[in-house]
Amino acid sequence: MTYVEDELTSQPECWTRAAAQAAAHTRALPAPGERVAVVGCGTSYFMAQAVAALREGSGQGETDAFAASEFPHGRAYDHVVALTRSGTTTEVLGLLDRLKGDIRTTALTADPDTPVTTSADEAVVLDYADERSVVQTRFATTALTLLRAHLGLHGATAVEDARTALAQPLPEGLADRTQFTFLGRGWSVGLAGEAALKMREAALSWTEAYPAMEYRHGPISVTTRSTVTWMLGDAPEGLAQQVRDTGGLWIQGTLDPLAELVRVQRLAVAVAAARGLDPDRPRHLTRSVVLDS
Repeated sequence: MTYVEDELTSQPECWTRAAAQAAAHTRALPAPGERVAVVGCGTSYFMAQAVAALREGSGQGETDAFAASEFPHGRAYDHVVALTRSGTTTEVLGLLDRLKGDIRTTALTADPDTPVTTSADEAVVLDYADERSVVQTRFATTALTLLRAHLGLHGATAVEDARTALAQPLPEGLADRTQFTFLGRGWSVGLAGEAALKMREAALSWTEAYPAMEYRHGPISVTTRSTVTWMLGDAPEGLAQQVRDTGGLWIQGTLDPLAELVRVQRLAVAVAAARGLDPDRPRHLTRSVVLDS
């Protein structure tokens, strides 16, 4: 078993632990009514998009998401939350250092012995969700679960759905497909982006991600019999049939969208294995991007 396989199968336990400890971190995390920005890089950026949509959509305050390198300096925020598994990512550390003393910051990380714990005003450490694999799985979803629980939005079925996602066989014939498209709505748009990233990183697949209503506005034109279109969350009316009419394979997610992401993580590992790839050592990637100054 690869590291990533072992790590992704531990997610139900990690989520249970994160949800239980969310209340202990209330003071470190954004309060209702604060204007908040959530930042990250790579996988953490897609999780930031999901958090921002959940928080603002539930009426708890204006919330934006940015890649750490694209943070709009000069815009007023009450609180900036940074997601960083390694705690060493150059763009995140640079942003936190620049914000110090001006905007309150909190970092969610997996390693208590990294620079981010001093760069941020507050640190929430999820060391039990740390990973050896370059490809992120459980840290990202555990951080999102903690934030969902903090917002009061961690559904009672999420953990059971994750167990279902690990136990059920994947749809047949997916490893033979050459294109994978992931769709989301609201907070699951970020999850769709992360699903596509997993397929790129682990399986070197041609993948795309879109808000579901945008799929008709051009992207559907490249859908063929070799395409899988996977919906995370509820689909817009009529879209499934439009995809089937192209010859593409439509997969409707029926689980909590975060649990559907676990199914995609399994798919990425399965496609990598079918192609003779090692998902623990993705091409051209390292566990953390640390740039020379």
